[in-house]
Amino acid sequence: MASSQGFSDRRSSHFRRQAPIGRYVVDFFCPAKRLIIELDGGHHNEDDIAKRDLERQRWLENEGYRVVRFWNSEVTTDLTAVLERIYIELYGSLEAETNPLKHRRT
Repeated sequence: MASSQGFSDRRSSHFRRQAPIGRYVVDFFCPAKRLIIELDGGHHNEDDIAKRDLERQRWLENEGYRVVRFWNSEVTTDLTAVLERIYIELYGSLEAETNPLKHRRT
């Protein structure tokens, strides 16, 4: 199972906070994986904001980024599930080996 410590130890999964991409600023961005994490508060349910979010997400995806959105309430009530989802987006599965042993010649 993924641990929160495992996320911070991986150079390939370094995230930038409040990263500019094009004309947008995203909440969290992992350049190596082209992964964007967006955290949405309740105001993102409002029609005009939801429409802008959709346009923004489409533009980012058309530029080759993967966008994963979470409600703020998900982060505060089920952080483990949020971290597991991010881990899967980064490494493909919870069982993925993220720090493989280097092979030694014998």
